[in-house]
Amino acid sequence: MAAPMEHVTAVRAGLERWVREYLEGGEARGADEVRRVSELFREPQFREAADEHIFTLISQILSRALQEIQTRIVTSDPAGEHWCHLSAECFRCLRNACVQCPPNQDTIRNMGLIDTATALLQVFSSSGSSQESPLVAFRCGLQFLGNVAGGNRASQNSIWERAFPHVFLTCLTHEDDKVSAYGSMVLYTCMDEDKVTDLLEPANFTIALGVISAYSKWSDAEWLHLIVTDCFLRCPELVKQMYASQSHADRITLLELILSKVSEKSPLTDREQTNLQQIAEFLSDCFQKQCQAVLKLAAPGYCEEEEEALVVIRLLDLLCEMTSDADHLGCLQRCPGLLGTVIDTLRLTHLVGKQSKNVFTSTHTASLGSDLTHAAVGFKAHLIRLIANLCYKNRENQDKIHQLDGIPLILDNCSIDDNNPFLNQWAIYAIRNLTEHNEKNQEQIASMERQGLADTSLLESMGLHVEERDGKLLLKSVKKK
Repeated sequence: MAAPMEHVTAVRAGLERWVREYLEGGEARGADEVRRVSELFREPQFREAADEHIFTLISQILSRALQEIQTRIVTSDPAGEHWCHLSAECFRCLRNACVQCPPNQDTIRNMGLIDTATALLQVFSSSGSSQESPLVAFRCGLQFLGNVAGGNRASQNSIWERAFPHVFLTCLTHEDDKVSAYGSMVLYTCMDEDKVTDLLEPANFTIALGVISAYSKWSDAEWLHLIVTDCFLRCPELVKQMYASQSHADRITLLELILSKVSEKSPLTDREQTNLQQIAEFLSDCFQKQCQAVLKLAAPGYCEEEEEALVVIRLLDLLCEMTSDADHLGCLQRCPGLLGTVIDTLRLTHLVGKQSKNVFTSTHTASLGSDLTHAAVGFKAHLIRLIANLCYKNRENQDKIHQLDGIPLILDNCSIDDNNPFLNQWAIYAIRNLTEHNEKNQEQIASMERQGLADTSLLESMGLHVEERDGKLLLKSVKKK
């Protein structure tokens, strides 16, 4: 380590001379010496050889910069721009020094540089300046906070105490995509289960809502995505409170983020599974309360601004995905009222589609089916998919469908429909699940075939046929040749 130490000592001496002249002169005259330290700290061996005195010098520069910027940036003094450049270079130096180097992280934190950095960030965020230099300094300061927090719980707590919630909220609502990205990176890095709970406080709740609003604007922001899927979903109460407080557009964004988490199919801990089950039960209740809003899509004057119907569609998508996973299926099969609501919604949309030509009308032409981006595409198919999942190996729900006269309704929807891709396949799957080890449901379908209410070719497409034995009608599987 002799050579790196000697190199660091030489650079430190140059920085010390520059700081002495610069502080005495009272003007910022270039940042070459600070930039030299920044470049040096790109290499691990030099980061590890850094001593406390270098960070003391950087601290002196940033403290002076804070004093100058607070005055000059407000009055639009041209010198303020150079102080912003200097601050940005100091942040780059600290950012590089913290990369995979806990000793430097601890030294920098203990010297109070996190305090100075967050104070400068507040000045930059509130300046309202259109100049590039405060914006660049803002970005670099956030990068520094992200690196000093990485893997260091003490630094994470320190940042949280000083930057939460004002700095984070500023980043989430900022017009610059990099500020939003870097700010959300720091937020994610600092957040743990206790801090997620902090968001339930009324004064802090705007942060949770701000994450969703920011993601709606920057949908490719990975850190915002992770904040929701890895942090917010740990707290079902937070998810419930967010949903209740959001606009329809933000609800759709939240549901899509939950859907992305559920679709991962990754192994869950017992705690994660419990949390998602609580969220699933809540979303089931939301679907039951809001489901009839989807009928707005059939109105002639419907326009895309009627977003409540889109919320219902996303809720259905999510319930379908959750019931396709054994981890969540059981709790949703037991949800009071869910199966009945799904049957009622299928019956209503089916009836509306028959009364007039609209988005719920079955079609075999290109007139409606060609518009596969329309909100209602696949809705009835997903209703039947959810029915099928809820009845999977569940005798109570099988019998409930019988009581609700749902089997004829499902059979009536078992056809090719351009507006509902895979409708026929989901109906076949539903009938399979409804009749598995359930003689009552088998007998009902067999009786319908005898009366001409069930199309024989339809049953054959499902791999079923009706036999009469000893005066009884039996529904049997067709043996493959």
